[in-house]
Amino acid sequence: MTTRRHILQSTSAGFGWLAFNALHQQWAHAAAPPKTINPLAPKAPHFAAKAKRVIFMFMQGGPSHLDTFDYKPELVKAQEAKTAKYMGTAFDFKPRGKSGLMISDAFPELSKHADDLCVLNGMQTRTNAHQMATVALHIGSVTFVRPSMGAWIVYGLGTEAEDLPGFVTINPVADTGGAMNYGSAFLPASFQGTRLSTSGGGVPDLSNGRLSDAQQRKQIEFIQKANRRLLSGDPGNPELEGIIQSYELAYKMQTSVPDVLDLDQEPQHIRDMYGLNDGETERFGTQCLMARRMAEKGVRFIQLTSNGWDHHQQLREGITRQATSIDKPIAGLIADLKQRDMLKDTLILWGGEFGRGSSYDNEPYNGRGHNGRGYTMWMAGGGVKGGFTYGSTNAMGDTAETGIITTHDLHATVLHLLGINHERLTYRYSGRNFRLTDVHGEVAKDILA
Repeated sequence: MTTRRHILQSTSAGFGWLAFNALHQQWAHAAAPPKTINPLAPKAPHFAAKAKRVIFMFMQGGPSHLDTFDYKPELVKAQEAKTAKYMGTAFDFKPRGKSGLMISDAFPELSKHADDLCVLNGMQTRTNAHQMATVALHIGSVTFVRPSMGAWIVYGLGTEAEDLPGFVTINPVADTGGAMNYGSAFLPASFQGTRLSTSGGGVPDLSNGRLSDAQQRKQIEFIQKANRRLLSGDPGNPELEGIIQSYELAYKMQTSVPDVLDLDQEPQHIRDMYGLNDGETERFGTQCLMARRMAEKGVRFIQLTSNGWDHHQQLREGITRQATSIDKPIAGLIADLKQRDMLKDTLILWGGEFGRGSSYDNEPYNGRGHNGRGYTMWMAGGGVKGGFTYGSTNAMGDTAETGIITTHDLHATVLHLLGINHERLTYRYSGRNFRLTDVHGEVAKDILA
């Protein structure tokens, strides 16, 4: 019996069969589910990196550099001479470590790691408003919604964590920018930060009380089959690929997150190192220990938050309370990373949205106002010089004069330490290439080890 296939094979020197076979292969290829690309897969840096990951400690409210890391003896003299309304430091400063880094008595434990700190005393931001300065620090813009620093970094490098997000933010601020501070904006949703909490199990609604693990797996497979069918009609769609990856990651996180957040697995001496058994240090100590455990798992960008650094009044009492809550935990984290040989490729970044002024603030004249013209942040590990002070403010400590680092410069430097050229890390959106540093940014090369 002669079939249509036989006729195609035997006529026109077989060209009819070749055409039919090619068309059949195209149909088969179109029917097969497309292979999805994991947007979080590790990517090579532009050049050799000093750091593999970042732990960013955000001090919400604007810590006073004049009472912590920027020693100004002339300011004390101005107060004693009753020159204007100058307010001298509320704490004594001493040279610390072999480097002689000047750090106030507010940080007795952190001072023991002075030789690991790279203190940036020439920081500047363009605004003295909490919300605008906070948003600028996190996303690089005060006027537009842009991807956050963590989202850009995970977009550029991916993550080595297979069952955890690449970007995690613990106890983030709810106001002063809110979710914008860890969002992905126009970058695919896979790169936005995942919120974790030090209470309530870490991630809201992570566990499913209605379906068993096997039932959830079937549900995920059904949803993913539908998603891949949609993707077959729009191959390479980053939003669809992001959704597919997000479902898979969320399923894995039901097991991985409770495990990594189970701090009871840590030996008692480690818990003591972070201050977990002290009511004053437990909250931030928990964040720091969570950060170390996630860093070990390969999470690329981890942000911690300490609220309450806005000291318009009762400066000494306020800084004492806040510094005590973070001092031992941060010292514990640095020591723990060093003993695990992880500090060398973990960049720790500490600081707030701005600093404080050199004069008394409103009555009762025992606090400081906002100041973005000059303030302090510090780095440790990850390829920066330890026991090193870079930049300075004027004698009264209210304006940066040397070693000035703007927000864009800070972002460019962080990216550089991760092996990323900030001018090459771009994303095409709305007809133009965007980047974290916009059209600005200079790497602070003098702080590189």
